[in-house]
Amino acid sequence: MTNSLSKSDVERLLSDPSADTRAVIAAKVAQQVDGAALSAEERAIAEDIVRVLTRDAAIRVRQALAEQLKESRSVPHDVAVALASDVESVSLPILTHSLVLTDDDLVEIIRLSGGAKQAAIAAREHVSAAVADAIVAADEPGAVATLVANNGAELREETLQQVLDRHGSNDLIKEPMARRAHLPVTVLERLVVAASAGIRDILAKRSDLPGHLASDLVLNTRERATASLLSPTSPAAEALQLAQHLQRSGRLTPSLIIRAICLGDLAFVEAAFAVLADIPVHNARLLIYDAGPLGFKAVYERCRLPAEFFELFRVGLIVAQQTDFDGGENDRERHRRRTLERILTQYENIGAEDLDYLLGKLRAAAAA
Repeated sequence: MTNSLSKSDVERLLSDPSADTRAVIAAKVAQQVDGAALSAEERAIAEDIVRVLTRDAAIRVRQALAEQLKESRSVPHDVAVALASDVESVSLPILTHSLVLTDDDLVEIIRLSGGAKQAAIAAREHVSAAVADAIVAADEPGAVATLVANNGAELREETLQQVLDRHGSNDLIKEPMARRAHLPVTVLERLVVAASAGIRDILAKRSDLPGHLASDLVLNTRERATASLLSPTSPAAEALQLAQHLQRSGRLTPSLIIRAICLGDLAFVEAAFAVLADIPVHNARLLIYDAGPLGFKAVYERCRLPAEFFELFRVGLIVAQQTDFDGGENDRERHRRRTLERILTQYENIGAEDLDYLLGKLRAAAAA
């Protein structure tokens, strides 16, 4: 059987106008529309035939047409829209693949359609931010799960936050989100905080998270995990973004900041002081590392941090600055251990107790 329409096909259609025959003819005509060998007049005739076929009463005929035209760049726009607006068995291939459909077409179809069509659009090789926003606004869980699993979808930070606002307890959505190639640090922080066991395993394997985050996630301690999201080399802008997000959500606590000091995340510590004191990061940095006795005291008091832990913060920052990373394997964990040992040695009020005991007191003080 050839793929081009022939005289014998026409004779067959006249003698046997069944749905099966029309489906075969539909596929052949559609293939010719997608070809490059037609004259302008022949193409116009073929397109008119295709338009008639989009109104064929038999779904099988329209299915054959859609399957053949799903990846065509030559299909007339009105034909693509007609097929995309058809029943699901006809429309899904077009919605998933057709590049003739515009964002406006897709947004309108999302507005008028159910979850299956939305999921087909969400699975497209490329999904624009406008189309992604429309899918999230429609709020069909299956389509949203397909969207966040699609690395070809443009998902703005605000869109991802909206997904978590609406589906923060749904692992069927959070799991594919946790697997996305790139996530803003504020979204990662929310995933870590609310992660179930399975999602913690996924997050722990992300290449853009520090290796020790796996143990923090297993501990399921919100502040430990949050502090681990940033490494000492994280860009200052990301550190500030995270600090602002934590402050808005009421989680920028003294214990989180001291834990970041112990981890060597000084960029985050500087950002945290800046946010709490409501001053630029540059000014916070100057005050934190002021060689005189008044700079750090002034910014600490402006942050309204607990007075009884002033000396702990002061000593911790001095130790963190003086303790270098050795550059070897697992140097971050060794750095944390050395920092803790030096703080315990220099800060007499702790003695030789585990720092977690103090962090528990800090959390209680922050909650009071």
